Amino acid sequence: MGELMLPSLYVLLMWWFSTGLILFLDSLPSRTFRWSMLGATVVTIAAVVGIVSNSTRHDPVGVYLGFTYGLVVWGWLEMSYLMGLVTGPWTRPCPPHVRGARRFVFAIGTSLYHELAVVASGIGLLAVTAGAPNRTAAWTFLVLWLMRWSSKLNIYLGVPNLNEEFLPEQLAYLKSFITRRAMNWLFPVSITLSTLATAWLTSAALAAPPGSSHAIACALLATLTALGTLEHWFLVVPLEDAALWRWALTARKRAASHDSRVASRVVIGREIRRGAR
Repeated sequence: MGELMLPSLYVLLMWWFSTGLILFLDSLPSRTFRWSMLGATVVTIAAVVGIVSNSTRHDPVGVYLGFTYGLVVWGWLEMSYLMGLVTGPWTRPCPPHVRGARRFVFAIGTSLYHELAVVASGIGLLAVTAGAPNRTAAWTFLVLWLMRWSSKLNIYLGVPNLNEEFLPEQLAYLKSFITRRAMNWLFPVSITLSTLATAWLTSAALAAPPGSSHAIACALLATLTALGTLEHWFLVVPLEDAALWRWALTARKRAASHDSRVASRVVIGREIRRGAR
């Protein structure tokens, strides 16, 4: 059991830091987005090249690299969405009169291009690693993909904790598509399936030879699935998970405070000019 601690700690650290880094970059002024995406794109291209060359390397280091590369590709897609660069054809609040299936169609429209990019990237990773001994990057991406879709659907159907502070200003219209509700029918299904997947991957890691590539790969994926399950619980349990990334959201608060002060000075200036007249 002890030999699985290092993979678990690695996933925990990468999950916490990569999420915080994306939130931090997204919290900066919009004029910095092009430079952030440019830097992220260079890193992602290197990661894709690494995925292809690393797929034949079936040793512990290769497994860690595959996991990291898969996380980088996923992070690039998340950045492009949160910065409002790759979203969907609908970029406005949900019309108040829309209900039912039509509302769901509008909701899909808010991220259609992003979701198509995710699907294409996932298929691409599965294709370039097909038949290779090391497919950790593709499986990492697949876990993140499924967990994110499950999380988005649960938020759409309604949960108590909506984590609206994570939504940047450019995606504020998404708030009109989410519902605060005590529970929805999908949540128990999501928790059950993700818990079973975590247990299965953990069992596979423990059954493999200690320190082997297979044991490490299963431990990495088991921890990632467990964190995805935990994120689902954050949607219904009254805990402030945003505190984990308070440092990353500081820039957004400073920017909001600055905008508020600027707006106040503009209003005061107008009042002074009116008084002078």
